[in-house]
Amino acid sequence: MQYDPIKASLGRFFNRSIFFRKVFYKLLDLLLLRAWHVHSELRQFFSKHAKTSGFKILDAGSGFGQYSWYMARKKPTFEITGIELKDEQVDDCNNFFKRAGVHNAVFKLADLTQYKKPETYNLILSVDVMEHIEEDVQVFKNFHDSLKSGGVLLISTPSDKGGSGVEHDHDESFIEEHVRDGYSIPEIMDKLREAGFEKINARYTYGKPGKISWRLSMKYPILMLGKSKLFFIILPLYYLIVYPFCFVLNYMDVIGAHKAGTGLLVKAEKN
Repeated sequence: MQYDPIKASLGRFFNRSIFFRKVFYKLLDLLLLRAWHVHSELRQFFSKHAKTSGFKILDAGSGFGQYSWYMARKKPTFEITGIELKDEQVDDCNNFFKRAGVHNAVFKLADLTQYKKPETYNLILSVDVMEHIEEDVQVFKNFHDSLKSGGVLLISTPSDKGGSGVEHDHDESFIEEHVRDGYSIPEIMDKLREAGFEKINARYTYGKPGKISWRLSMKYPILMLGKSKLFFIILPLYYLIVYPFCFVLNYMDVIGAHKAGTGLLVKAEKN
């Protein structure tokens, strides 16, 4: 199914005021397991550089801007640049952040296959982006060139162990906009090495508990919203019932080590 129209509808609904937009970000942080994993890694990065100021961060594929919002508020002395292909999302995020009084983040229209700022960033964050880009090695090379020495690249993306909802040969991707169903750990590590990275760590996310949580909190609601927007009406009641279970499952997924999982969290450092 196509995910972008549903995302656009959600964006319009929650963009009615600053308050609703903040609520939207909080809901994404609570519901999306990938956000739990990414935030955990970001907290470790920020703790390591607690006394540092002036760091530059690239949010590569910033979407609604929720990760830029999280980073900008956690680290007001850091400079965040969000890159996005859709001009309406760039304008939307710039307008919201300005109205909300957050001035250390700016959003720009750019193509990651072409965007390169040599020796500029201390951290590049890419969440649910690489599965949409065919020329992934070129993007990884751009990331490597854009990082300063010692800079970190953090990627969250589906794995080939059932990512995008593909578990069997006859399955189709749950999200039509994906150009690949997911990466294997050897594949993404090889491509990052080809791009110039040497210090690479990759691990599975969305293990057994996360897989159940994803179905309850994301897959089933999205499928129902795809059939009828009337489901918006009963969505709060649905989450009131299922979220306590999802919360526990998300926590178990973040603290656990998984032999396999439908997601990958990859960290690569530039020498």
